[in-house]
Amino acid sequence: MCGRFVRSSPIESVVRTFNVEVTSAVLAQSYNIAPTQEILIINTRGKRELVKCRWGLVPSWVRELSDGSVLINARAETLDEKPSFRELLRKGRCLIVADGFYEWKKEKGRKVPYYVRMKSRRSCGFAGLYNRWTSPGGESVCTCTIITTEGNDLVAPIHGRMPAIISDDKVDIWLDPGFEDIDVLKGLLKPYPSEEMETFLVSDKVNSPQNDFASNIMPADA
Repeated sequence: MCGRFVRSSPIESVVRTFNVEVTSAVLAQSYNIAPTQEILIINTRGKRELVKCRWGLVPSWVRELSDGSVLINARAETLDEKPSFRELLRKGRCLIVADGFYEWKKEKGRKVPYYVRMKSRRSCGFAGLYNRWTSPGGESVCTCTIITTEGNDLVAPIHGRMPAIISDDKVDIWLDPGFEDIDVLKGLLKPYPSEEMETFLVSDKVNSPQNDFASNIMPADA
């Protein structure tokens, strides 16, 4: 699963990296993003748009955001089998802007946090699904989930799952609102090449989402 991640690049860098055409939202950098918080996603409605969205997909039948029925992750392997995700795979795809993510490894009876990022230090796009949830009172909220896949050779020793990261050469397909070939889309949701990523131990301060500091992504021995 992916339960915590980082967005450290400034908005201007995100716009350049992903060729964003419309910027409808700005959020401060965050080094410890947790479920139900606002994040930045890139959707496409003719143009690539950077917007705020709440992490945790809310099913249409949920009446209140506070009732806890949110889906923070969706398994790539079964997306087309679940009614909650099947239609969104066709019509509700997005990229979730990130610079890295945390995973915890069980060591000597405790969970130890590791940070995983691109060696290039560039932002990456987690594959995501989003919808517009509407409350009984008519409030409309963007909500989303992160698609996960099997851990690559780098991540698997820490955790068996990782976010599905869309490679630069496949972003156009993923964000094409007219593309609906399920087999091709699922084929994009593979473990990202481990040789392009790196990981290291970080402080256990990241265990609490309240600790949102740039020092979170410093190696623990630093």
